[in-house]
Amino acid sequence: MHSGSAPRTSAAAQAPAVRQRRKQQAWFLDFYGSAIGKKAVMAVTGIVLLGFVLVHMIGNLKLYYPDAERHLNEYGEWLRAFGEPALPHTGFLWIMRGALILSFVLHIHAAISLTLMNRQARPVKYQGGRSYAAADYAARTMRWSGIIVGFYVLFHLADLTWGNANPDFIRGEPYNNLYYSFERVPVAIVYIVANLLLGLHIYHGAWSLFQSLGLANPRFNHWRRAFAVGLAAVIVVGNVSFPIAVLSGAVDEPEHITDEARQLDGLPGAASLSELVPGVALHA
Repeated sequence: MHSGSAPRTSAAAQAPAVRQRRKQQAWFLDFYGSAIGKKAVMAVTGIVLLGFVLVHMIGNLKLYYPDAERHLNEYGEWLRAFGEPALPHTGFLWIMRGALILSFVLHIHAAISLTLMNRQARPVKYQGGRSYAAADYAARTMRWSGIIVGFYVLFHLADLTWGNANPDFIRGEPYNNLYYSFERVPVAIVYIVANLLLGLHIYHGAWSLFQSLGLANPRFNHWRRAFAVGLAAVIVVGNVSFPIAVLSGAVDEPEHITDEARQLDGLPGAASLSELVPGVALHA
């Protein structure tokens, strides 16, 4: 026994620790993996979605033009033919739809991911009373309003784009489809309620947009709030006015189907609207 000898150490203990190299991935995935990246993606996709909702509402204001049926149908055909001959017919619409779908998916994924990250960072909820000075009603209902609006978007597509939920749907006739959809009182009520929730979502999203982009200076809070309120109000008032106008009789019932609509649907020339849509009479 050697009392002065140093204690033996195992080979495993003497071996230096080997740090595993992090697998490299695309810069966007690295950026998106962080909370800052997710907030930035939410802001950018929010701008895309807000822009679409605003432009969509402005386009539908043709419902109030003189000879509104012709104007709205021609606007729909213009969108389908936009970009020709460089793009195929409806090519621009499909590009826009793809961008919107991607923005919608990323927006939802970023929102869910941020919520989970916040819960992991603070597993214990706040104790005691909570101050709602900063988190107003729109912020507290952001998650549920987003889910409800998401389901409504699917119904809206089935009703006015695909036609599955609209028995009077005629491809290429947006005026006809809009009119006979909002003539149904339950559909009009759902549309109005969904747009009120959409307004809350837009208000909070527009308010948070500047903060997500790093532009949240307290000196400009009153301008941020005015912008959020104004944008939400314009979109909600415009969208809610459409079903109210139809139910109140402020807009005329559809009178005819255009030749373009017949060609898009592959329909032969029809003498009246009732031949194409049973139960719907042709009004002069």
